[in-house]
Amino acid sequence: MRILLLGSGAREHAIARALVAEQHDVVVAPGNAGIARLAEVLAVDAADPSAATELALRTGAELVVIGPEAPLVAGVADALRAQGVPVFGPDADAARIEGSKGFAKRIMAAAGVPTGRAIDVLTADALDAALDELGAPYVVKADGLAAGKGVLVTEDRAAAREHALHWLTGGPVLLEEFLSGREVSLFFVCDGTRALPLSPAQDFKRLGDGDAGPNTGGMGAYSPLPWLDAAFGGEAAFVELVRSRVAEPVLAQLAEEGTPFVGLLYCGLIVDGADVRVIEFNARFGDPETQVVLPRLATPLGSLLRDAALGVLQEADAPAFTADAAVGVVVASAGYPGDPVLGARVEGAEAAEALPGVHVDHAATAEGPDGGLIASGGRVLTVVGTGPSVAAARASAYDGVAALGLEGGQHRADIAAGVA
Repeated sequence: MRILLLGSGAREHAIARALVAEQHDVVVAPGNAGIARLAEVLAVDAADPSAATELALRTGAELVVIGPEAPLVAGVADALRAQGVPVFGPDADAARIEGSKGFAKRIMAAAGVPTGRAIDVLTADALDAALDELGAPYVVKADGLAAGKGVLVTEDRAAAREHALHWLTGGPVLLEEFLSGREVSLFFVCDGTRALPLSPAQDFKRLGDGDAGPNTGGMGAYSPLPWLDAAFGGEAAFVELVRSRVAEPVLAQLAEEGTPFVGLLYCGLIVDGADVRVIEFNARFGDPETQVVLPRLATPLGSLLRDAALGVLQEADAPAFTADAAVGVVVASAGYPGDPVLGARVEGAEAAEALPGVHVDHAATAEGPDGGLIASGGRVLTVVGTGPSVAAARASAYDGVAALGLEGGQHRADIAAGVA
């Protein structure tokens, strides 16, 4: 199958890796230097509906897979569908489940999905009242897309107020009830009416070890989650609970409102004992979770995405996964997430990939003047280790990290620490 994949990060590298392994003919736009070693890349603005549609038609794409959120919110899927091109990714209206926190909360309320309280804030006076009402810890979220920088969780009221005032200059802000527990990411492949689950993952959003420092786009992840067994009696029971209480009601509500969701519904969850509540939805594969979920997928990814795009998912064909574990560690540029240093030379990627059970997904790399790799963004690489247990996969991932060189680079040393 001829597949056009839109995006340029480690998530797209992981998707391309899986599709190429299945012998699909893959074109990626705009891609990065690492993806270019795997598939054809073309320098096209993935968030431009006209440019993306022209490229799909010119390349004869039989399926377009949209990786990042910006093209979805910009209506790229709408433009492609208008030309009869099958697309894995929701239309702009349905993508508001990620593009607007307020919209997501309204859909959850209408669908009866368990989540925390939230207060919409439009003014400084309303902000102060909401801070008083909800109290600490304060959870402040920009309503729209913010590239992983719009969320602040803090005990410091002054910091919460400053963060909210900053984002209020561009639109509404949500103050939410703080939910305690462990975060879990669970993906559902959706065709508008049906939702097929992938395997759960846990990511690490803060920059530093022990969850210290600012929020980032994600510093690492692992899958599966052995600790789900104690509370739910196994992964399958947990997944079915989330499907019946979260994914299916949301799909039904979106369809009822005339905005059927076709694509990847990312459920960001808080698990506290046997209690599960939603903290956010995304409208696409998560990063870095995708990098640890897809290596474990035994079901062909290409046919799964195609069937969703065509509206013909079959409940009997729930995706299967290997028993292996995967752990991903993000290597980021100096200064990330604030003002990352660009242009530093990336060394050792090939040496890392030569290690048993290790591969490297490129997030932000480019060809340097001498043909070597340089960092072109904040999160530069995700080093993925696989193995028979989380501990074994973790050891492989950190062996891969040790083989790399990035001046001023930073990574967490505690991804999946203590997980059997």
